[in-house]
Amino acid sequence: MNTLVFDIETVPDVAFGRRLYGLEGLSDDEVAKAMFTLRRQGSGGELLPLPQQRVVAISCVLRSRDDLRVWSLGDLSSPEAELIQRFFDGVERFSPILVSWNGSGFDVPVLTYRALAAGVQAPRFWETGDEDSSFRYNNYLSRYHWRHTDLMDVLSAFQGRGRVSLSDMASLLGLPGKLGFDGSQVWDAWLGGNIAGIRRYCETDVLNTWLIYLRFALLRGELSREEHAAELERVRALLRDSGEPHFAQFLEAWESPA
Repeated sequence: MNTLVFDIETVPDVAFGRRLYGLEGLSDDEVAKAMFTLRRQGSGGELLPLPQQRVVAISCVLRSRDDLRVWSLGDLSSPEAELIQRFFDGVERFSPILVSWNGSGFDVPVLTYRALAAGVQAPRFWETGDEDSSFRYNNYLSRYHWRHTDLMDVLSAFQGRGRVSLSDMASLLGLPGKLGFDGSQVWDAWLGGNIAGIRRYCETDVLNTWLIYLRFALLRGELSREEHAAELERVRALLRDSGEPHFAQFLEAWESPA
């Protein structure tokens, strides 16, 4: 069975914000600031409503039978609709086990709302057993099925008060975590045209999530200690051989924890 770890990065959908709040004539940055201000006034929170999130990066770790791969979908110029369609095309083709951190609470609903807006098709993701009986009691949609494992939700025993951030869990397990870049910097990076930096950040997030998932598989007895050690070495080999500076930084931080 293929296992696909995924993570998305988003920015304010300023085009939607202009229409929604009548903010024509303002710059993108001004519209985004207005959206955040209206959100704080309405709810007291910083996170914009999920439909107002525009997907700018989707990164993945794919563990297949004989391979391990880390990458971001599309390229630096790929529009949002293409990124989302590529993600659901991968689900359609491989029917992988999906793994995320807070995917049920953020990534999946954002992808769903944006897929609706873009006219994307995702029949396999929405399968619940009508066409494939194996999905009846194990599908991507149920919170308590394993076909999509939201690690944050599962490890907290499905209790909101028990949830922790990806950064904190990575730190607990001696993993690199955020490496000096976090989600609060994505919008400024986007305004500055640093899409490559956003994608690199997203890729380190899925690496952290994959390593947490491997420890969870050890906890559950799905991996022996020897198998777990072999999977970790597979990750280290990928990082060593990649030639990518952010992967080299991740490996150095992993092997020399503070």
